[in-house]
Amino acid sequence: MNATQAMFLSLLSPMVLAFILGVIATRVKSDLKFPEDLYTALTIYLLVAIGLKGGYKLSISHLSDFWRPGLAAIALGVIIPIVSYYILRQLGKFNVWNAAAIAAHYGSVSAVTFGEAIAFHDTLKEEALRAAIEAGTVAAGTAADAPAALAVYQAQGLNYEGFMPSLLTIMEVPAILVAIIIARLQSREDSLDAGEGGTMGEVLRELLAGKSTLLLIGFLIVGYVSGKRGWEQVAPWFDTPFRGVLTLFLLEAGLVTGRRLEDLKKVGPFLVAFGILMPIASAVAGIFAGRLAGMTMAGATVLGVLAASASYIAAPAACRVALPKASPTYYLTASLAITFPFNIIVGLPLYHFIATRVYGL
Repeated sequence: MNATQAMFLSLLSPMVLAFILGVIATRVKSDLKFPEDLYTALTIYLLVAIGLKGGYKLSISHLSDFWRPGLAAIALGVIIPIVSYYILRQLGKFNVWNAAAIAAHYGSVSAVTFGEAIAFHDTLKEEALRAAIEAGTVAAGTAADAPAALAVYQAQGLNYEGFMPSLLTIMEVPAILVAIIIARLQSREDSLDAGEGGTMGEVLRELLAGKSTLLLIGFLIVGYVSGKRGWEQVAPWFDTPFRGVLTLFLLEAGLVTGRRLEDLKKVGPFLVAFGILMPIASAVAGIFAGRLAGMTMAGATVLGVLAASASYIAAPAACRVALPKASPTYYLTASLAITFPFNIIVGLPLYHFIATRVYGL
């Protein structure tokens, strides 16, 4: 499948179309709204589904396959916020608090973008199998998990490692801590008022007890301990319906993004450019890191997507506690109104294309 086909496949997916519909609904001032409780329920469902499946897949993975990708994920989670901070300070002329808050968001990860990346690759697999059946290289009626189908995915580099949700969990927290530490060290060096930010203990509690980290880590452990038997008991609720629930969530994300578009005028052209170019640079770094760690092409692509994504659940909560002087207009607009739509509409097929060039497929 070439880059153009992958782009159209991504654009025409129900998830992306639902997101665009949400943006349009806001712009035409529709009365479409999601109840706050429903939005919370959808978020919890997605985090639990990702954690459970990731834990099950991790339980059938070997440590020898995981440790190098794990180190690559940690390295990305440390390097990206440092690079982002200095770009925002030196080129964007942001103050310490805003630069650190934005860097925390771009170093951390988005579970929804991750879910969309998994859905994108699963769709690529379905298309590859359908094309192989039409070409007569695979028998009609071949199941998606049959050896012949797996061989098709393998030949096109579409199989990703089962422990990818573990990398999502690993990358969520370190970047936020790195950015906060940079801000506090820089404020002392520049004799700036550190403001009324919480202590590191309060920040850690906010991060680890926050719903995104707690659910991801908690259900990663639940999935790991319960293993295949446990996963088979809940798969009808957390596997097949995943993309349907993701579609609903992205409709809500489109509504929120539509409301944030007005703020693009306030943040200025530099942050708009940063919100597009920084994810591309991070994705390339993630893909190369994945290749160096011995990952499959699809696995390296998903790692690149994680590196390119910007948090909007864990990071805003932590920044409100640790960096109260930072303006939410900057970090929420950049992550929600610029980077998130760019990643799910343009970024996914673009990163897939870059990975095919890196892997020579």
